[in-house]
Amino acid sequence: MSKPAAPLKGRAARLARLMPSTGPSTAARTPFVLLVVLLLGGGLITLLLLNSALNEGSFRLSELKRDTTELTDEQQALQRDVDSRSQPDALERRARELGMVPGGSPAFLDPDGTVRGNPTEATAPPSPSPSPTPSPRASAGAALDPDATATGASGSASPSGSAAEPGSATESDSATAPAAESTPPPTSPGR
Repeated sequence: MSKPAAPLKGRAARLARLMPSTGPSTAARTPFVLLVVLLLGGGLITLLLLNSALNEGSFRLSELKRDTTELTDEQQALQRDVDSRSQPDALERRARELGMVPGGSPAFLDPDGTVRGNPTEATAPPSPSPSPTPSPRASAGAALDPDATATGASGSASPSGSAAEPGSATESDSATAPAAESTPPPTSPGR
């Protein structure tokens, strides 16, 4: 068969002693080295993937914070709009634009079916007419006539809104008196 290998001499023998032989001891180390390399490589790849996922999450978080800020500003603007439109004077103005009128006196039904109160139909109050502005001639004539000035002053100074003499009420007093009597005070629903 084959001859056994002859022993090495000289320089080859010294090199053979420095180099380990490829025997059973190196074969046992190979799987361990491969396992360590695979674990290190897998750890490095996992670390890179985790780092990129964290960066992506950070960008997404900053984008969501910006969106939240914009939506909060929009919500506050809408809330201010709702608050301004729900004030009693704004509600009354909008109701009049829609043709609504203040309600009359209500009636209530008791559990036994009897009506309590005297219901009245809601009617539109007369629209307040603007008070006439005095013409320059009338104010000049009033300044010359001391009696007219005294009558005008006493008529406007009266706490009841009527003139000093019966039948001498001014046009502005007669125009505002019925409107003030028939218009109920504004009320806020739910308050």
